[in-house]
Amino acid sequence: MKTASVSQLLGVCVLLLSALTVSAVSLTVSPNLQQFFTGASVSLTCEGQLGSDGWTVKRDTGSGTESCGAGGWGFGRINGPSCLVEKQSKPISGVYWCEGEAGEKSEEVNITVSGKDVILEIPALPVRTGSDVTLRCKKKIGGTAAAYFYFNGRPVRPKSEKNITINVQQSDEGLYWCATNEFGSSPQSFLRVRGPLPPTTTTTTTTTTETDVSYPPSPSLHPPPLQPFVIPVVAAVVSLCLLDLVLVVVLMKWWRQTGRTLPSLQGKVVYEGLTLKKTTNKISIIQSHVVFSSLRTNTASKHSVFI
Repeated sequence: MKTASVSQLLGVCVLLLSALTVSAVSLTVSPNLQQFFTGASVSLTCEGQLGSDGWTVKRDTGSGTESCGAGGWGFGRINGPSCLVEKQSKPISGVYWCEGEAGEKSEEVNITVSGKDVILEIPALPVRTGSDVTLRCKKKIGGTAAAYFYFNGRPVRPKSEKNITINVQQSDEGLYWCATNEFGSSPQSFLRVRGPLPPTTTTTTTTTTETDVSYPPSPSLHPPPLQPFVIPVVAAVVSLCLLDLVLVVVLMKWWRQTGRTLPSLQGKVVYEGLTLKKTTNKISIIQSHVVFSSLRTNTASKHSVFI
């Protein structure tokens, strides 16, 4: 039982590796058409991300498998990385593919070589959904013939046209051919449809350039600071006022405790050396509970205040 399980696991691994190999290499046809007139030249190439070394173009025409450039049992000739099938090589209808040394295969491509008067121009490689494909009915003598185009046995359009363009969807996969009133009909070919390619992620880098712009300073809402010489003056005035207030309070308390009243204001006041003396008029005695006194000193002259 274990041996059988191991064998099955190895088989799955081989299939996965084969699938990876198949998707890595594909057969391209130039020109990308499925139908050719007799005597046309076709170039077949094995292409892949890992290269095409060791891969050979092969075909099956119903009478066996043939390899490109294999002498009497082969077809075409090797032209660099491609297999070139020309008139001398007798191109015939068949199924073509790329095959590796280990037997892995690419996706097959059907090619039809016809001796009819018209052929259908249809892509040999699979087309993606959402892409546009144009079909034409090509004449052997040259040019394009007006024709009716058919899809899986039904006419695509109700009238004859020289070409039709299809925005491919998955439902458009199937057999196509064209038919003319003068030259007959073309062979049938199968249009293969694949899903859209995965979106590519692009990174957009936005560069922001900063410009140094100088703006004039906005007006300040705060008043300008005081000048340095103003601050000491203000402090001295405030201190003097506080000292006077303290003296007044002390004197008032002392007078109230001793029961004394304010003496009359008699004396003289001297202003800059000028002495004003008491006149003959009597000065009324002012009594108050508040006494204001100030003391000034001057080096040039003496000033006295009599209370």
